[in-house]
Amino acid sequence: MNGRFFLDTNIFVYSLDRTSPAKSVRARELIREAIAKRQGIVSYQVVQEFFNVAFRRFARPMSLADAEQYLATTFRPLLAVHSSQSLLADAMRVKDRFQVPWYDALIVVSALEGQCRTLYSEDFQHGQKFGEMQIANPFL
Repeated sequence: MNGRFFLDTNIFVYSLDRTSPAKSVRARELIREAIAKRQGIVSYQVVQEFFNVAFRRFARPMSLADAEQYLATTFRPLLAVHSSQSLLADAMRVKDRFQVPWYDALIVVSALEGQCRTLYSEDFQHGQKFGEMQIANPFL
C-alpha cells in the first residue's frame, strides 16, 4: 500500500452542502488535496452516485453545465477504478465475509483495487480495516 486514498460519495455531496458548513469545508479540503497531490481516487460508482444525488436530491438540482464542469475538473483527475467482472466477484466475497451492504462492498473493493491506504467515508466504522486499508471518517 502507498499513500493513496479513496473518497466515498458522501465527501463530494458534503462539499456542496450549505447546511453542514464544517463538513463542507473538510470535504473540500480532501478533494483539493486529492487532486493537488494526485493521491486521491474514486470509482465510476462514486461518480454515478454523486450525480444521482446532485440531479435529484439537492435543494437546487445541479444543472447540466455545472455537472459537466464538475465532471471535467473534479472527477476526471480522480477517476481510477473501472467496473469489471473481477471487481464484482471480489465485492461479492467482501459482502459475504464482512456482512456489509452491496454498494459498500463495491466501494471497499474499488479502494483496495486502487491500492489505497485509506478509505475516507462516514458509512463505515472509523478505524475499521480491510486488509491493510483503513477506514477514516473525516468528519469526526
